Amino acid sequence: METFEIFIDVNGEETFMVDKKIIASYCGRLSKLFGKSTGSARNLKVIFNDFPGGAESFELMSRFCYNNGRTVINPSNISLLYSAAQFMEMNIFVSGTQNLLEETGKSLEEMKYWTWSELLITTKKCQDLLPFPNSTGILEKCVDSLIGRITTSGEPSPCPSTSSPDSSGARLSCDTRSTESLKNSFSRATWWFEDLLFLSTNLVGMVINPMVSKKFDHVIISRFLFYYQKSKCYTGTSDDKREVAETVIDMLCILDWNSVSFKSLFGILRVALNCNIRKCSRTKLESMIGSQMEQATLDNLLIPSPHGMNYSYDVNLVLRFLKAFLHGGISLVSPIQLRKVASLMDLYIAEVAPDPCLKPYKFLALAMALPDSARESYDGIYRATDMYLEVHTGLSEEEKMKICCTLNYEKLSAEACLHLYQNKTFPSKSAIQALMSQQAKLKRLLKATDKTKCHTDSSAGVSETGSKGKKKETSKQIVLFGRKLDLPNDNDKIRAHLKGMQWRVTELERVCMKMQAPMTKIMRSRVSRHSTSRSLPKLCS
Repeated sequence: METFEIFIDVNGEETFMVDKKIIASYCGRLSKLFGKSTGSARNLKVIFNDFPGGAESFELMSRFCYNNGRTVINPSNISLLYSAAQFMEMNIFVSGTQNLLEETGKSLEEMKYWTWSELLITTKKCQDLLPFPNSTGILEKCVDSLIGRITTSGEPSPCPSTSSPDSSGARLSCDTRSTESLKNSFSRATWWFEDLLFLSTNLVGMVINPMVSKKFDHVIISRFLFYYQKSKCYTGTSDDKREVAETVIDMLCILDWNSVSFKSLFGILRVALNCNIRKCSRTKLESMIGSQMEQATLDNLLIPSPHGMNYSYDVNLVLRFLKAFLHGGISLVSPIQLRKVASLMDLYIAEVAPDPCLKPYKFLALAMALPDSARESYDGIYRATDMYLEVHTGLSEEEKMKICCTLNYEKLSAEACLHLYQNKTFPSKSAIQALMSQQAKLKRLLKATDKTKCHTDSSAGVSETGSKGKKKETSKQIVLFGRKLDLPNDNDKIRAHLKGMQWRVTELERVCMKMQAPMTKIMRSRVSRHSTSRSLPKLCS
């Protein structure tokens, strides 16, 4: 029997010499190709540039053909055989045999009976086939099976891999409530982390998205993503690290942000800053960090400025964090969160204020990023402003006044106001505004004290008169006064409240006496040159 041999070049890796008739009888693709050829020329050569699985896959497929349609199919070679069968259109029935595509399809239906290790082997093989066409079908089946094993049980089934906990080590006694049992319980939820580190960035999305749709624990998912990113940081090029960081950020963004570790977000931020990730991923990461800004520490925010910038710290990054923090509006931020962030920003502004390269408009942006209601006291902003003005001595009076506009003088303590009055680095107008603000505060306090004293006397008079009359009328009068004046019913509380207010007035008067002398000097030296000068407001007479 005459044979015709042909040469097949597989992806430039290797050239195979095979029998034309045998191969074509099983492969629809070659059968069509040879059917179009004319003549009986020998030594034909076929070149495949995109054969899935390369030379290894073609060799397995050839053995199937030469063994009369029989071969051993197992998890280690099924992905190669399946992809080759699809590529070569091996759906032709030959007398007494089954086609390879059907045989591999039947084996895939038994995937649910595979061990965890066999499933991992097949998934790895499929991942290697991703660049080639017709290789995604089996990969999707493998991913679905992986997710099913992870989401439906606390440990692999039926046979775990070496990195997974065995069944005896994973079981916990019902009465054990120790710290060790909690660790073991968490270990049962994360046993698959190490096994899936082989996943490429493309496959990570294929695994995580279905897990999210199945409502798998977002805390566990986020921990895996951070574990994956951290493990990949030790290997690969800068481009590989950037791709991993972008993929992890994109996946974290679809989770509940409250389930994502804030500390770990700053860990991935350091990597992202060094790798220069794409803008959309960077924005997502900054939004996640900003949404949990109240958990940050000063060390978290002291990030060095980007290369080429003169200032010491990355102020623009912190401003973007604050923008993300207030993204939904102040109504969505609790007062406790707002006060925590304000206290943190006071520390941060004081840290960056001495930087001689920090521009005035950047300082203003930091000081005014949060609403006035975020701070109960502006002493921290005052101290930062004082440091900024001491370092930036070349500012004009107009620029200094703009800087001082960040202060709410009514929320300055008496000690801070007294320091401001004596501070030559501040413009005179700022000292006058602070003095007027303190004067208005003192007047309101005095008025409130007098009103409280008057109400106390009236309440006491009513009580004394009522004691001589009828008890019923006295009771009605006390209730009436209590509703109108909104005062406590207990006279001891009223007297204690009044005493406290009188003490505050005394303290303010003492401060006023101290500050009158320096303010007189300020006004004489700075205001006397103006023809329309005004007299110093008399805070204490």
